[in-house]
Amino acid sequence: MKTFSLPARTLQIAGLALLGATAAMTAWADHSWGGYHWARTTPQFTLKVGNNMSVAWTPRLTQASSDWNSPTTFGATSTPLLTAIVTGTSNKRCSMVSGTVQVCNGRYGLTGWLGLASINITGGVHITQGIAKMNDTYFNTATYNNPNERQHVVCQEVAHTFGLDHQSTDGSSQNSCNDYFSNTGANAASTSSTRPNQHDFDQLNIIYSHLDSTTTVANAVAATASRGVDISDDASSWGQMVSQSANGRSSVYERYNANGSKTVTHVFWTEEKTANCRACDHRYE
Repeated sequence: MKTFSLPARTLQIAGLALLGATAAMTAWADHSWGGYHWARTTPQFTLKVGNNMSVAWTPRLTQASSDWNSPTTFGATSTPLLTAIVTGTSNKRCSMVSGTVQVCNGRYGLTGWLGLASINITGGVHITQGIAKMNDTYFNTATYNNPNERQHVVCQEVAHTFGLDHQSTDGSSQNSCNDYFSNTGANAASTSSTRPNQHDFDQLNIIYSHLDSTTTVANAVAATASRGVDISDDASSWGQMVSQSANGRSSVYERYNANGSKTVTHVFWTEEKTANCRACDHRYE
């Protein structure tokens, strides 16, 4: 039986084309977080972001808000979601406030997590409130205490409360804050992955391409925090782990609440916490 082989040059070109297609699919993979989104009745809406942060963190939050409000800076034409920083109504514990996102920092202890975002869900997919927390126990150490790593993490945790997931979790840079590139060590001076990119805005426009009959977005900041839907500083309050990235740095937890809603939490673990066991539920290591 005869066998046939393609010329080496043909095989080389085909291989490069396949590699390019694979790279493109990786870079432009869908990164909606579970289809979660804020219900709203207008094509564009403004989400109030409560600033409960210290002086060291406030410029980082201000930059993140400005970036998410500036799609043309990153090659996009529009965004359905604008942010408005308002005075926070929470505290270090970072209680949820209906219709808003509260952003906090504090010394949360040697928990193993660098940052986390938690959202409350009703109707299966509608975000009603959210929080983003940065753990100063680690950000005050030499490894993580630099403006680029702070910017990367706060930009990402706030983005989770919009309904965005990660573009990549393998440690490579997609030049989006929604990847797991680490701005530490030799990369501490790098500004890669500290801001959104065009695909983040493209994804937001897909997530919010429809209108809802009601809204979960607050017109004014509520005076009191919600009850029964918060996570606490006790990691067991996060509920059940439902997914984890291959490198162990990203975990998602779900908890069903007595009022019928669901609280979903995205956790960004430190490099040290994942070093020994990538597949473990790091809460119990």
